[in-house]
Amino acid sequence: MQAEPGDTAHAPVFIVGCPRSGTTLLYHILLSTGDFAYYRAESHVFDIIVPRFGSLRTTAAKRKMLDTWLSSRLFEVSGLEARGISDRVLSECHSGGDFLRALMESIADDQGVSRWADCTPAHLLFMRQIKRQIPSARFIHIVRDGRDVALSLDKLGWVPALPWDRRPTLLIAGLRWEWVVQRGRKEGSKLGNDYLEVAFEKVADWDTETMARIAEFIDHELNYEEIQASAVGSVGAPNTAFESGGSGAAFKPVGRWKSKFPKEQLEALEGMIGDSLTSLGYSLSTDNGEHRSSMSLRLMRAEYQQFWSLKHWVKAKTPLSRVLTDLDELGE
Repeated sequence: MQAEPGDTAHAPVFIVGCPRSGTTLLYHILLSTGDFAYYRAESHVFDIIVPRFGSLRTTAAKRKMLDTWLSSRLFEVSGLEARGISDRVLSECHSGGDFLRALMESIADDQGVSRWADCTPAHLLFMRQIKRQIPSARFIHIVRDGRDVALSLDKLGWVPALPWDRRPTLLIAGLRWEWVVQRGRKEGSKLGNDYLEVAFEKVADWDTETMARIAEFIDHELNYEEIQASAVGSVGAPNTAFESGGSGAAFKPVGRWKSKFPKEQLEALEGMIGDSLTSLGYSLSTDNGEHRSSMSLRLMRAEYQQFWSLKHWVKAKTPLSRVLTDLDELGE
């Protein structure tokens, strides 16, 4: 069913954040309640599909999008029948929001549940656009210590350096965390009561106050015992880029940077993103005054911020997005 604005008990929930910040864990917590549609993929509607195929206002644009989407993993894991979802998209959809709603409502109907949530971290940068097209949408921005995020992003190689840059990629990954989080917080500040910010560390530890805030925000009970009994996905098997430490070792996703971050690079990173870390409640571990005043590090930070801001603007606002968008991210 389509939720009306103000109907928080059926409102779609968007779980967003910098990649590797715990969005999947929170998504799987919601799925473990048994009341949300289970879609085993990121939808990538606003960060890939819309930039590549346009607004979907024309039948030609919708058919072109469907030709690609129906051959991707994103359709395969939906469990839907191609003819049914195609007919619905062609007859009902006039925007990316319409497409996402049609997709998720169809999955919810198939699974016999009344709600759905989207877990595409990159949708953090498109929240206001999503809100315009899906007025009932609610957004949970999950924020994690940027030093832990940097380690994970760098280990997976997800933040490439500029071609001429030979500085440590771990620093670049940390800068990417800061740019994404601060950009997302700026977007969220325009959404009023439809935006909630929570710390990954609190969610991972099942902090009762934090989980109560989430439950109230989405108007849905989060029962710890029932969720642990169902334990969908990463609730039972952590989604991590790191080894657990051996058979029987406790999984510790919080504060990993304290033992794994090279000291010199940690000092440099805290010198660049220290203000962002402390503004989010994370304590600094180094005396980074020298690094904070370093002209080369300030220039590095400015260089990447300007590059990512320009790239996002081109992708979101110009026709060049059609050729710059990487369709490989849709999955084969």
